[in-house]
Amino acid sequence: MVQTEYSSRSVLLPKLVEQGAVDAPEGSPDQGVAWHLGDPLGEQRAAVGGAILVDRSHRGVIELDGPERLSWLHTISSQFVSNLPDRRSAENLNLDGNGRVLDHFVVTDVDGVTYLDTEADRVAELLAFLQKMVFWAKVEPVARPDLAVLTLIGPGFLSGPIADLLELPADVAVYQAGDLPEQHHDAEPQGFWRVMPPIGVHRTLPTLDLVVPSSQLDGWWAQLDEAGARPAGSWAHEAHRVAAVLPRLGRDTDERTIPHEVDWIGGRDELGAVHLEKGCYRGQETVARVHNLGRSPRHLVLLQLDGSAGERPQTGTEVTAAGRVVGRLGTVVDHYDYGPIALALVKRSVPVDADLVVDGVAARIDPNSIRVDDRVQAGRAAIDGLRGR
Repeated sequence: MVQTEYSSRSVLLPKLVEQGAVDAPEGSPDQGVAWHLGDPLGEQRAAVGGAILVDRSHRGVIELDGPERLSWLHTISSQFVSNLPDRRSAENLNLDGNGRVLDHFVVTDVDGVTYLDTEADRVAELLAFLQKMVFWAKVEPVARPDLAVLTLIGPGFLSGPIADLLELPADVAVYQAGDLPEQHHDAEPQGFWRVMPPIGVHRTLPTLDLVVPSSQLDGWWAQLDEAGARPAGSWAHEAHRVAAVLPRLGRDTDERTIPHEVDWIGGRDELGAVHLEKGCYRGQETVARVHNLGRSPRHLVLLQLDGSAGERPQTGTEVTAAGRVVGRLGTVVDHYDYGPIALALVKRSVPVDADLVVDGVAARIDPNSIRVDDRVQAGRAAIDGLRGR
């Protein structure tokens, strides 16, 4: 029987606390799972040459069942998923009428069922939206709190004992998914794995999610640990995500964020959560207008923070330059190599070498985090042509 109520507290946490784990700080979106297991910087470093295992079971999972699930989802979201192949994944957005991001979620289709997973604090609202939009479509969205997410980071899972345990193919690709080996000889579902985009500095660390029945969470954790994956906390995942300049909903976005600002734009065979060649979804007009005629007012950058300041500034704090507010601070984390770093949404007009201040802490933009967009925009080129430029 499928559960219907979510708990943000991982069933693994009490056992891990006995082994030295620390829960995430109060107010953190990762509260309820291990923040670190005693050596946060060492846990991050272990992913570079090996593999680390992170409990992300506080993410919310939604199931879509029915023959029209993909064609229906295609019409109400930003990604091209009407022909999503079996055992493939994609990232997707739910936008409001003005093109602002409400939800970011991962879509995986396995054996005629589509699974969505998202931030714990958004799963109820996303599910309510999906249920409201069913109308006459042959699809049924339901909550699946009996499914949980674990994440492996680092090249160590691509071969050797971990790959053997998961039965991963040698040529596994980003967004590919597959069945997990059976753990019990009964009717209980076994779950699946899926490869996600790399994270870490220069996005070089392979990443893989396991979506498993909650009843098997402890068993999978123990087997992966025995196979060589080092247990780690959410701090390690966040540090590598921030270093890759990959946004997280609600941390690196605010109520005004549009997809272009956080680089959630891509194509059917590219990274991204918005497909520019599809239409007929809420917020499409804003996406198309920005892409064809202009630039987003802000963009996501990586900040290097002054580590001598002691206390770290908080997410949501204003970023200033010469006393003027120029942006909003996102995720703040201590990285094993870079020291204190953060993501921030700042105005595009801010020079890359500007002296920034965040709650009294000096900050500078990492120039390598700026994505250069020098394409000729189709709409702007057409207007210039009509004006004789």
